[in-house]
Amino acid sequence: QVQVVESGGGLVQAGGSLRLSCKVSGLPYDTLAMAWSRQVPGKEREGVSCISWDGGYTEYGDSVKGRFTISRDNAKNALYLQMNNLKPEDTAMYYCVADIACPPYDSYLSSDLGYFGQGTQVTVSS
Repeated sequence: QVQVVESGGGLVQAGGSLRLSCKVSGLPYDTLAMAWSRQVPGKEREGVSCISWDGGYTEYGDSVKGRFTISRDNAKNALYLQMNNLKPEDTAMYYCVADIACPPYDSYLSSDLGYFGQGTQVTVSS
């Protein structure tokens, strides 16, 4: 049974930081590219970042480049997203996505591929 579970969201003031985590089970995690995606109610899902199976390649959307950092720990089947200098427009539900192509960082948006978690809410107040 595949499980993708995000955690670490919360309420933070603009300029603050949060670190999201994702744990994956039921998949050969250390062979899979991973990604973070986000969505605001009423808007389309947006790609945030992706990372190759070994962490050697990362890619970011323009809106988060220089502020967010994606990383992974294959020994723990874990994925992370360090978010710094958060802005109110970063407010969204954030999803961990497993077993996708990377690059591009938003490959799964045009396909039905990938395993999504239930998401973790990030709210940035101004």
